[in-house]
Amino acid sequence: MKLLHKFIRFGFFCCMALSAGFGMTSCEDEPDKYEVADGVPTVRYIRSPYAASADSLITAATTGTTICLVGENLRSIYELYFNDQQAVLNNSYMTDNTVLVDVPRTIPAEVSNKIYMVTRSGQTVEYDFSVTVPAPTLTAMSCEYAPAGTEVSITGNYFVDDPNVPLEVVFPGDVTVTEFTDISQTSISFIMPECTEEGTVDVTTIYGTTTSAFHYLDTRGMLFDFDGVTGLGNHGWHNREILSDETSITGNFVQLGDGNAVMSADGGWDDSNFAFEYWCGSWDTPQNITSGDGIALFNVVDFTDYEDMALKFELYIPSSNPWSAGAMQIGFEGVDMVTLSGNPIDGYTNVAGANAYMFNGEGTNGEGDFGRALYRPWTTSGSYDTGDQWVTVTIPLTDFTYNRTGGSATAVPNSPDDFASLTIFVVGGGVNGTECYPIFKIDNIRAVPNR
Repeated sequence: MKLLHKFIRFGFFCCMALSAGFGMTSCEDEPDKYEVADGVPTVRYIRSPYAASADSLITAATTGTTICLVGENLRSIYELYFNDQQAVLNNSYMTDNTVLVDVPRTIPAEVSNKIYMVTRSGQTVEYDFSVTVPAPTLTAMSCEYAPAGTEVSITGNYFVDDPNVPLEVVFPGDVTVTEFTDISQTSISFIMPECTEEGTVDVTTIYGTTTSAFHYLDTRGMLFDFDGVTGLGNHGWHNREILSDETSITGNFVQLGDGNAVMSADGGWDDSNFAFEYWCGSWDTPQNITSGDGIALFNVVDFTDYEDMALKFELYIPSSNPWSAGAMQIGFEGVDMVTLSGNPIDGYTNVAGANAYMFNGEGTNGEGDFGRALYRPWTTSGSYDTGDQWVTVTIPLTDFTYNRTGGSATAVPNSPDDFASLTIFVVGGGVNGTECYPIFKIDNIRAVPNR
């Protein structure tokens, strides 16, 4: 309880300072202003905040859960703790008889299985209540194709490394991680073990086991591997270089920028160096979009549940050529937006030819700006590279809602037919940076379930 008392003393001094500041405003000017009550609180019971289950009394809840305290003089609560973790109080949800509050998400360091209610005068009232910690959640892996011997991380929450039940990470084929470099509540870093099987990752803590939605060595929904698995690559105006070198992660990759091409501070137009197109269709009449080179991407991958899918790819930006201007604009396009030749296609009334409408601001059929994703991580710090290693980029397909300058698009993908073609172009984006000579190596472009 020493830690708790320290929190209470600190909170008392803070509240005195706040009280002095609030005292500058007359109560007559704010007749409905919330005021902390005198005396001490009494909690009779705790229930769910939802009307459908309000009659169910609860004595425990998981971190992050909203609960309702019921009792008397509850406006006298000035600070509230679950074990040794302070909760955030919102006086908009506090009355004399009820308090709505979220159980803190931080895992307690000292477990007492009590709620502590602290008054403005420093008195503390205890109430028996248990906080349970969920099984871990797994959000992402820093590189889903990480080679053995490299350091990788898994982000999420509730990663608890209990001395009696150590945290465990298991890859496909029962390959277990043996060398951890860091473990926190929201991240695990480790040295990737030797693993050659594709599949999910299991993380186990004292509170349970969770299986990842992402796959290691993911081949689901593969669109462009540049090694012949799908056979798809350049299919548009530009013949982008397909390369392999000592940095390769799985053979060939497509590269934007050569280290000599300049990206201006405003992300100036340079499609000859920074654009990759795959536009479906052929020079036949009617065009063929069902097989071979030029097949529509929705005939390669099932986009029926696109709202629950994400675009993923591996990215390598060398530290010698960081990125500090322009946005990687990524757009899926239907046959009514772009095709290789513009010749008719069986079953489709509107067929567009080769064009750059998505990027130059023109429109067809009155649709205006087309929705696309804008990936521009350099804006956080002013410059970005991947530290001479590959990382996995994940963009939910529901995020393809921006226009070319970063505003809201007027036409966004809204059916599987809108995923026929793909264009990636580093240009503009509505944010100025600094002139740079970036190199982008991109591999394993795929569309996969994101849950």
